[in-house]
Amino acid sequence: MHSDYSLYNLGDIVLQSGQTLPNAQLAYATLGTLSSRKDNAVLLPTYYTGTHRSYLSMIGSGHALDPDRHFIIIPNMFGNGVSSSPSNTLDPSGGGNFPQVTLHDNVRCQHRLITEQFGIKTLALVAGWSMGAQQAFHWAALYPDQVRNILPWCGSAKTSIHNGVFLEGVKAALTTDATWQGGFYTHPPRQGLKAFGRVYAGWAYSQTFFRERLYTRLGFDSVEALLTDWERDHLAWDANDLLAMLWSWQHADISANEHYQGDFQAALQNIKARAIVMPAATDLYFPPEDSAFEVEHMPNAELRVIPSVWGHCAGGPGRNPADTEFIEMAIAQRLNDETTSE
Repeated sequence: MHSDYSLYNLGDIVLQSGQTLPNAQLAYATLGTLSSRKDNAVLLPTYYTGTHRSYLSMIGSGHALDPDRHFIIIPNMFGNGVSSSPSNTLDPSGGGNFPQVTLHDNVRCQHRLITEQFGIKTLALVAGWSMGAQQAFHWAALYPDQVRNILPWCGSAKTSIHNGVFLEGVKAALTTDATWQGGFYTHPPRQGLKAFGRVYAGWAYSQTFFRERLYTRLGFDSVEALLTDWERDHLAWDANDLLAMLWSWQHADISANEHYQGDFQAALQNIKARAIVMPAATDLYFPPEDSAFEVEHMPNAELRVIPSVWGHCAGGPGRNPADTEFIEMAIAQRLNDETTSE
């Protein structure tokens, strides 16, 4: 049906909000072969403005994520335009009426995928960048006996207050476009989308990145060229999709559920998975201090800071090759340790 992904039909799902997402569909891609023991599965949840294609530069022969050794599943987050999203859900639940979806909701549906579709009982590794990292934390807290290892990079188990304020800024840049019309637009709010991208760029990289003009390594001869590229990139997105994922991001919290009842430290302490938590040294909205707190309360975790001046984008697959290599080395260590311990 689709050239590079499959759809898992979830039916009507009741979300944490109490709202219903009708005929929910989880889009996913797989690479590699599931072993007869079903013990070689690796899950890579997607990140903000990412899809199942976004990790491909980190997957392949010679990489830590090798389809010859691992069965790699990449589920698309709700709201990203591939899985159920405002842009592809029929009325009356599409567009501005799309229900509020948490990362808890995402992970519950991903759990259905791996258990119902593949019969997988444990995951060798859950890893990911940014919101993918947040979902890795959710997996380990919600299903502690089914996740053997996690490697979240440039993400957190709970979105901080400051991170939420940053997101309010980019959201305001988009929603003040009169064309947006409260989410019920008839034409894309182009000026708002461009403003969204332009504001976002200042947060994605560090001060040092700009001071040292490292944007030239990305092929841009000026800051304006970089900002124009960020505008162009966000013009390709549906505004409601961006805002749906943003809501999920702002409300990310592994303890915001009936089991933990908001006890964040208890949720961290319940994580059994071996973890390497990898913030970037200069990330402006997922700072190492937040990761240090999380690791302090996790029973089997190591803090390994990515020594980069590329800010949050240090974690972007292939964005800065040296940073990607640093992350892949940690993934290889985690998976090699997994093989050795069997």
